[in-house]
Amino acid sequence: MDGLKRRLNESVQLKLSFSLSVAILVVAIVAGVFSFLSAFDEAHELQDDVLRQVAQLMDRQRLSPNAPATDTRLKDADEESRVIVQRLGEASSSAVSVDAGGTLTLPSTLADGLHTLKVSGETFRVLVKTTAAGERIAVAQESGFRNKIARDGALRAVMPFLILVPVLLLIVADLVRKMFRPIAALSHEIDQRAEQELHPVEDSRLPIEVRPFVVAINRLLARVDQSMKSQRRFVADAAHELRSPLTALSLQAERLAEADMSRLARERLNVLRQGIERGRSLLDQLLTLAKAQSVADLPKSPVSLQGIYRRVLEDLVPQAEAKHIDIGVEGTQDAEVCASELDMIAMVKNLVDNAIRYTPEGGRVDLSVEVSDGKAVLRIRDSGPGIPLAERDRVFDPFYRALGSEQIGSGLGLSIVQAIANRIGAEIHLGFTDRDKQTGLNVTVLLPMAYPVDLHHKLSD
Repeated sequence: MDGLKRRLNESVQLKLSFSLSVAILVVAIVAGVFSFLSAFDEAHELQDDVLRQVAQLMDRQRLSPNAPATDTRLKDADEESRVIVQRLGEASSSAVSVDAGGTLTLPSTLADGLHTLKVSGETFRVLVKTTAAGERIAVAQESGFRNKIARDGALRAVMPFLILVPVLLLIVADLVRKMFRPIAALSHEIDQRAEQELHPVEDSRLPIEVRPFVVAINRLLARVDQSMKSQRRFVADAAHELRSPLTALSLQAERLAEADMSRLARERLNVLRQGIERGRSLLDQLLTLAKAQSVADLPKSPVSLQGIYRRVLEDLVPQAEAKHIDIGVEGTQDAEVCASELDMIAMVKNLVDNAIRYTPEGGRVDLSVEVSDGKAVLRIRDSGPGIPLAERDRVFDPFYRALGSEQIGSGLGLSIVQAIANRIGAEIHLGFTDRDKQTGLNVTVLLPMAYPVDLHHKLSD
């Protein structure tokens, strides 16, 4: 019972359905009882009218009832439905019982009118009438049969309630569910939105009672959108403004390197130049992240993944060669995806750059393209330490770096990849290159293809 109360308090839909069902059941029960009693009394009134009509007929036709001398019961006759007509005070002079068609033993002192009497253990409804000839007659009928007929008639009157009330309850439950369907659709629509989809919710098809709530949501979305735009604009502006002084510092450091100085001073200068270079790299990553999180989509066109690989490797092969890493593309399978070329280059470049950074010297980085279930599969595998399962949910957070990592970086690479994936509708999955040893990182990116698979093969032919 407590569970039901808790569910009723938590669900407006369930509370409304329960309240309407209870109200319908109470009204139906009251109406059913009233209809049953009314029909029951009306049936009895009709049966009493039958007795009056028989008595009136006997009086008008001047008929005189005669007591049966023998067993007058007809074969296959229903003695319960017959009407007994006799003179008042007349007793059965034969051995014929009442059920066999005999007369009733009634006192002669009964007043004119309707009476309910018990005779020989059975109840009868008796009408006493004095005819125009001065003769007093009694018209009787067994009450058990009368009650059975009345109950059957009353049940027939109540039967529509018994049939229609369950149907009405089902209709009410279905109507309540359909009335709340727009709210469920609204919650599903908002829940399926990506982080960057902050456009207003369409409220033209929603009920008037829900629109104030939707208006409040739209205002909140507008404020959140404005706040996020301000934050991104601040990051982009700050990064852009810091590039100039860092560039100037870099130029000054280069000029200073040309001057004569001691070995200790040159070592410190090299450390300074490395710090300046890390700062410039961080600013470039911040600008890239701000662009990736921008709501405005870049122009999309069919882009070859093999072409993206070639563009990225041209920039990063020297970095891999410096660590003696074997890097290359496996297979010749290609696929075209509908996305911005700049987005694809930024995403692949960050993934490959991470693989090179975290792969030890003499390691291996493999790039490949596959087509599976109508989607292009971009896969980058390395022989580095991989990412532990406990940290995979956090590696996409900005500035987060795995514990114990000695590599120099900004912690923004995977955040940029995630932002671009959200923009182009891609899915990213992380795994181990070697599942048994749980080493190496296997990054799989599922992207929607520019053309269906069959059409892609036809265009290739």
